[in-house]
Amino acid sequence: MKIAIAGYGVEGKANYAYFRDQGELTIVDEQPVIDDLPEGVLSILGEGSFSKLQDFDMVVRTAGLSPHKITTNGIVWSATNEFFIRCPVPIIGVTGTKGKGTTCSLIADMLRAAGKTVHLVGNIGVPALDVISVISPDDIVVFELSSFQLWDIQKSPHIAVVLMVEPDHLNIHKDFADYVAAKSNIGRYQQPQDIIIYHPTNISSASIAAGSPALIKQRYQTPEGAYVHEGSIIIGEQNICSVSEVALVGEYNLQNVCAAVTASWVYIQDATVIASAIHSFQGLEHRLEYVATKNGIQFYNDSYSSAPTATIAAVSAFSEPIVLIVGGLDRGIDLHPLADMIQETANIRKVIIIGAIKQRLAAILQEYGFDNFIVSDANDMDSIVDQARENAMKDDVVILSPGCASFDMFKNFAERGEKFKWTVKGIHE
Repeated sequence: MKIAIAGYGVEGKANYAYFRDQGELTIVDEQPVIDDLPEGVLSILGEGSFSKLQDFDMVVRTAGLSPHKITTNGIVWSATNEFFIRCPVPIIGVTGTKGKGTTCSLIADMLRAAGKTVHLVGNIGVPALDVISVISPDDIVVFELSSFQLWDIQKSPHIAVVLMVEPDHLNIHKDFADYVAAKSNIGRYQQPQDIIIYHPTNISSASIAAGSPALIKQRYQTPEGAYVHEGSIIIGEQNICSVSEVALVGEYNLQNVCAAVTASWVYIQDATVIASAIHSFQGLEHRLEYVATKNGIQFYNDSYSSAPTATIAAVSAFSEPIVLIVGGLDRGIDLHPLADMIQETANIRKVIIIGAIKQRLAAILQEYGFDNFIVSDANDMDSIVDQARENAMKDDVVILSPGCASFDMFKNFAERGEKFKWTVKGIHE
């Protein structure tokens, strides 16, 4: 069988390792040169390479590669499809626009606290096919699923968790409908005995749940699952813990905790075990991550924020005066909800707008009558942090929550966040 490995990043390399004994492999990538190609392996490189795959029996696409870019008369396949078909144990799959990584990690921690062996894979950074050979019959898989991974899957997880779904990745998806259609696959192929857990008020999440054949459908943050009542997290008749014991900041993180508790409760009906996992969970790097307090100013790194809805959620987490660093690559996402939130938020002291999107965001803010912003010409993080410090006062919060992709100024969101943290930690008091 002739197999094309389409895309040769982290997942592509895992795909190559998994499929290399199953046929004649060719590595395909739009990069003109790849330094670490395996010796002796065929390759098709350079612009337009994904349209030259007519002679392959199977094209295994990496998650971020749109199926619409592939031209072939063979089967288009993916690591996610392969894993779902081969995985011998139940899968808890989590999708949504924001909070997937946090919710997946919480679920994994809760299950591990109960003594379960858990494989946390997918969009969180571990290629699923890397672990398929070590999964034992009593294990559980927790799979963070992006829209790219869900685009063309043919099987859905036993437990599907659907967080809030808002516009994102519209530079890759055809439109928001295409994005939601991809997300919908998390429930589309479920069986009646499966379970879908979804956001209590989000229309798109409800639509995805409605399209699932699963007979058990639960809204978290309501009495159908785990929810907050009188300052405590409750599920059924069980008091899990006080909200004051949750280390994560922000209302949306309480929602993530409730989603995780609802999913975990299927396997662990032990409030003490789940509470212990909640107590010890400090959050993920680059997700509203506390960095340091310098000269009385608190700094938070939310570089993972690549959509306006994420920035809206980050700002809502604080009552202190805020200096907000926002902006980055312009992917054509509607900025009006973000501008409306900024204009309506009384505790925003100043907005520092950075990146390629800055002029468009500034113009929309002015439409809303908000002019308390700086359009920054800074092209390095030192200068950006300096501008934020100059506009902050003691007891303020400075948040890097860009609401945009990073690629106009940085290699990725992680580099953007690391540079922010390094700069902040280097501030002399």
